[in-house]
Amino acid sequence: MSAAISLQSLTKVYRRSHLGKMTLSRGIEDVTFDVQNGEVLGLLGLNGAGKTTTLKLILGLLDPTSGSVELAGGRIEDPVVRSRLGYLPETTYFYRYLSAEEVLTFYGRLSGIAKEALPERINAVLKRTRMSEHRHRKMTELSKGMLQRVSIAQALLHNPPILILDEPVTGLDPLGLAEMRDLMGSLHQEGKTILFSSHNIAEVEKICDRAAILHEGRLIRLIHHAEWSHESAGHLEKLFVQEVSR
Repeated sequence: MSAAISLQSLTKVYRRSHLGKMTLSRGIEDVTFDVQNGEVLGLLGLNGAGKTTTLKLILGLLDPTSGSVELAGGRIEDPVVRSRLGYLPETTYFYRYLSAEEVLTFYGRLSGIAKEALPERINAVLKRTRMSEHRHRKMTELSKGMLQRVSIAQALLHNPPILILDEPVTGLDPLGLAEMRDLMGSLHQEGKTILFSSHNIAEVEKICDRAAILHEGRLIRLIHHAEWSHESAGHLEKLFVQEVSR
């Protein structure tokens, strides 16, 4: 398999100036790994480990201090490359008084989906995320789980081959977790490449082909599914705790 996402020595140093004094803090340092086409890779780490910084660098939302990112063999600055990505941010901000259908219409137009094709795509992603019956409800009327489904729907709207999801299961109840797990499983079966960050190690254990552990801005271990699947449930958590406690 070829790499859908490739990070080479990726580093981000934040510079902050206060009262004429410059302070430096490390976001991530010298992070190198690939995500293969059709692979599901989970990014694990404690709070402040650099997970969101890594995803934002991949997406071009932050500029790296050094190192490089390639997506589908190109750079994020290329509109064709950007069109191959679907992104779910950790916290989504929708216009409060738009309905789910109106939100998706807005994002579909931003994505360049042809006007005549957009209704069919909206119907497809609403059905897939089990939001069809709620399509006319305003964002202010939706629960956390429903808002997360709308967020996933907008990421899937233009049918991208690569999905980057920041904490996709945060705040979901047990039913929402099961639905998200099923959705990611079906996307995996279709050959989508998925990179997602999560604090929920149990979900990573169930879904992923590999897990990457970030600690204090550094990649400290890449773990293959076979390294935890032959053990009892919860073994990935044990490996994680061992690595970050050294």
